[in-house]
Amino acid sequence: MPPSPRAILHVDMDAFFASVEQRDRPELRGKPVLVGGSGPRGVVAAASYEARAFGCHSAQPTAVALRLCPSAIVVSGRHSDYKAISRHVFDILERFSPAIQPVSIDEAYLDVTGSTQLFGPPVEIAKQIRRLVKEETGLTCSVGVAPNKFLAKLASDMDKPDGLTHIPHDRVQGIIDPLHVSKLAGVGPSAERALARLGVRTIRDLRSIPLETLRARMGEQGQHLHNLARGIDDRPVRIDRVAKSISHEHTFPADLDNPDEVRAIIARQAQDVAMRLRKHHRFARTVTIKVRYGNFETITRSHTLDSQTDETRAIHNAARELFDTWARSFQPVRLIGVGVSQLTDAPAAPGLFDTTDHDKARAVDRVSDAIADKFGKDAIARAASLRAKPRHGAHGPGSDTPLDQPPE
Repeated sequence: MPPSPRAILHVDMDAFFASVEQRDRPELRGKPVLVGGSGPRGVVAAASYEARAFGCHSAQPTAVALRLCPSAIVVSGRHSDYKAISRHVFDILERFSPAIQPVSIDEAYLDVTGSTQLFGPPVEIAKQIRRLVKEETGLTCSVGVAPNKFLAKLASDMDKPDGLTHIPHDRVQGIIDPLHVSKLAGVGPSAERALARLGVRTIRDLRSIPLETLRARMGEQGQHLHNLARGIDDRPVRIDRVAKSISHEHTFPADLDNPDEVRAIIARQAQDVAMRLRKHHRFARTVTIKVRYGNFETITRSHTLDSQTDETRAIHNAARELFDTWARSFQPVRLIGVGVSQLTDAPAAPGLFDTTDHDKARAVDRVSDAIADKFGKDAIARAASLRAKPRHGAHGPGSDTPLDQPPE
């Protein structure tokens, strides 16, 4: 007898920040609400469903959202309150399964395969979670139930807000085939245009394209899309509470006064961070550098990439550019660090014309990782890091943010 399919839930709070504000402020209920900055460079952190009807969404400049919806009410937000409510929601989830993977403050995957004998079928568990979240927090969530993470996430988006959608393992193709390919994880505007040139509009269209053609046009992303179009996703629910960032820092016994030496250390740190991303099959969207002066004043600078990556070259280039901008007024430094955040499990789709460069960079990284695994990470270094000289007393890996630590 074949094993029973996994039972995976994706729980997503509905317009979380905005819903909290509407719950606590009756005058905001039923009105378009934007949570975020209100200044000329403000960004929307969350938009209520009333605001979304006008085209407002998270990560959008507030000025743009207000042009789309002039009647929207902008509130600055209360992040400590959001975190407390998030902890309450996760407490509810833990009543049903220990196998929980947080994705962000307001969404998570649960593997309830082993919980059905205690709590009933997966759909019944989803109903209980939605009821408890509503009763105990006054908020709503949408839940997707499916045999894997990709399908569960897809399902949770199908009936928002306050919805529950089940994709049974024996009805996968019938449900996903009519959907537009943009519903697939990793298919952004660039990949969508590339697929359109192949005559692909729906997931059913994508399934008709030979794997060899997808690989030729989309690079490594071709295999990923081939699998998703068939509802295949073997990723486990990570129960180790994966950290939301990875970083490497070095503190020096004497301040560094040579910018080129700092640049070389940044190159080595970027390589180490990227190796750890690849080791744990993670991809990052934001790159950060941290600089501490001799007087202990500390600054950080961040840059969000156009798409998520685990490539050493992309992470190093972003970190180097951040440092070069800061170094125009360089001061001797006591500490330097490179970090990445906004981690995901899914790679970005390379553009149609940058597939070759992308594949070359991936090939270099694979060789570097293989050498490091066999001979140690000090056995290989990028040319840009060769100016870095060992300094006794420097702190390295001990100050990292490891992947097996829970997020704050």
